[in-house]
Parts: sequence; C-alpha cells; structure tokens
Amino acid sequence: MDKFSVGIIGGTGGIGRWFAGFFSQEGHTVHVTGRTKGMDIPDLAMVCQVIIVSVPIGVTAEVVRRVGPFLKEDALLMDLTSLKTEPVRAMLSSSSSEVIGLHPLFGPGVPSLEGQNVVLCPGRGERWRPRIRALLEGRGARVVVTTPERHDEIMAIVQGLNHLNTIALGLVLHETGMKEADLEKFTTPVFRTKMEIMERVFSRPDLYAEILARNPHVGRICDLYEKNLAELCRSIKKGDTGRLRACMERR
Repeated sequence: MDKFSVGIIGGTGGIGRWFAGFFSQEGHTVHVTGRTKGMDIPDLAMVCQVIIVSVPIGVTAEVVRRVGPFLKEDALLMDLTSLKTEPVRAMLSSSSSEVIGLHPLFGPGVPSLEGQNVVLCPGRGERWRPRIRALLEGRGARVVVTTPERHDEIMAIVQGLNHLNTIALGLVLHETGMKEADLEKFTTPVFRTKMEIMERVFSRPDLYAEILARNPHVGRICDLYEKNLAELCRSIKKGDTGRLRACMERR
C-alpha cells in the first residue's frame, strides 16, 4: 500500500495518540497537533492527505468546520468520536474532501488492532474507504460498515444503556452511605468487576456525559429503562416473586 501523510488533531492524548502510533508504525508520515503542540490547522491541512479529528464530542463539529475548508477534494477527512451522525454531517458540509466517520470500539490501552471492532461510516468518496478498511483489517480489526444514523442507534444501547446503568449504580451506592471498605469484605468477583467499571466511568464525567446527552436515541432508552425499572421495583416492594419471574422470562 502506498504511504501517505496523516494529520491528527487531538493526537496528543487518548485514542488520537494511539492512532498516531499506529499510522507511524505502518510507515506513514504523521503530524500531531493539540492545544499547545503542533502546527496550525490550516498548515496541517496543506501538508497532509488524511486529516483525523480526535477531540471531545462537544467540540468535534467546531474543529471540523475549522479544518474542512482547507482540505483538497482528493484528501480524506475522518473523525474518531463515539457518535457519528453530527460529526459526519459537519464533515460533509464543511469540506469538499472525501469523508469517513470512524469509531474504534476500544480504548487506548489495547496493544494492537487484533480482534478489535471498528465501525466505518462512509460519508463521501470511494478512493480512501477501501484503503483505510484494508489497513485496519490487515492488522486484525473487525470492520463493520454502516450508516451514521444506524451507528448512533446501536450505540444508544451498547454505550448509552450500559453507561446509564453504571452511573445509576454509582449514584445509588453513594446515597446508601455504604463505605467502599465495608463493601470490599463482601464483594463477589462480578461485583468487583462492576465496581472497577464504575470507577472508570466516574473518572471521566465529561466523556460519558457527552456520550449520553448528545445521542438522540438515548432518550428512548431512558424511557424503556425507567418503565422496566419501575415495574421491577413495584414487584420487589410487594414481594411478588411470580411477577418478577414473569418479567425476567419476557426476555
């Protein structure tokens, strides 16, 4: 595969830094820019064939609008955020380049792409999509191609429902007043795993608040969660084991 130059906006930390290392290891020239490091966005767009936006969800569209006008038609503009509809729409309207929405479904702690899921949402153009897909699959990634809208609908469950449940768990535990040291003596392996996940989520309130609040499909998940939780709680308070079994058997 021919080598190309990659510019990563937000490539100084997290998943942006991971992909900077990945493209560099593949032999591509990588330029990284962050809040206090790297070249200006217009200069980055001038020297790079591929521009990747890896910034917080809340500022992704703003950054895209800043860089998009400087890209050539044969360049690629791609984002790495956890939502896809709004970023892809912003990339399409702000540039004339090819556009891909990419969501790596892993964190920066993984050693390689082997066995990792990556969602690819085509936006515009046919030249870069097969090259990016082949590059990812060539290193063992499982690439699924879908629309931005379908991606966000599914992420409302995979991320939205999951994180909603984790945050609810943390808030309820806090309100019980129970000390973590006291709980530790009674925890099961499953509960310890849940506690570790909870700590990770609560350590990044900015990230998880964006994932939940900016995905329009999560509102429906909240309604379903609230409805089912209310039904379960009514059965528990009445001591109605038959009703609880019936609820679980619906699944």
